Amino acid sequence: MGTLVLEGGAEFGGRMRDPDLRAIELAGGFDAPVRIIPTAAAPDNNHQRAGNNGIRWFQSLGARDVTSVPVIDKASANDEKLAQVLRQAKLIYMLGGFTHYLGQTLKDSLVWQAAVEALQNGAVIAGSSAGAMVMCEFYYDPGAGRVHKGLNLVSHSLVLPHHDTFGKNWAPKLLKQTPDVTLMGIDEQTGMINDGNDDSWNVYGRGAVTLYQGGEATIHPGGRAFSVYKVPRN
Repeated sequence: MGTLVLEGGAEFGGRMRDPDLRAIELAGGFDAPVRIIPTAAAPDNNHQRAGNNGIRWFQSLGARDVTSVPVIDKASANDEKLAQVLRQAKLIYMLGGFTHYLGQTLKDSLVWQAAVEALQNGAVIAGSSAGAMVMCEFYYDPGAGRVHKGLNLVSHSLVLPHHDTFGKNWAPKLLKQTPDVTLMGIDEQTGMINDGNDDSWNVYGRGAVTLYQGGEATIHPGGRAFSVYKVPRN
């Protein structure tokens, strides 16, 4: 089984070097194929620019095989040629943007099935902001104010991205809406990676990860491993 990387946003700069360099290392090094999924930027026709930004970023870190995979709608998400590209990837990175569009486009698609196959074969799947949100069992769509089922790579969980700026403001509502779910508040320029012992998580980057579990909020700064567990029902 491979590795998961969840990032809080404001990617492609600053202390995001820390989690992204670790992701490249876990993927096999600078020659590992890095494939960017720009789907979340497609609704406002920003996917090409966002994908190119991702290519430049990973190349600036030293990665030598980086491309953006044009998964922009349901049709391309079910294109077997694109699925095969992801099946052979070692680091799959989902950009931020429109969360619900990303989740619904990838759900039950050939491309997502291929990404999961790559993960099972040792690849890294990473996501920033919306990309991290859909990786969990649940995600919050701020536009509609609703919670939806995610892609469920991290069970019993929901990410609050940009936690140090605006994401923390979602917590009171979501604690009431999803009392049996662990909320994971991830600061900007910060990532959490399950590269610890027994799949525990470590924090990399500028900020911290705040877990809302069982009615308590616990802050985990960089350098401290932690576990995400199912919140017991009262």
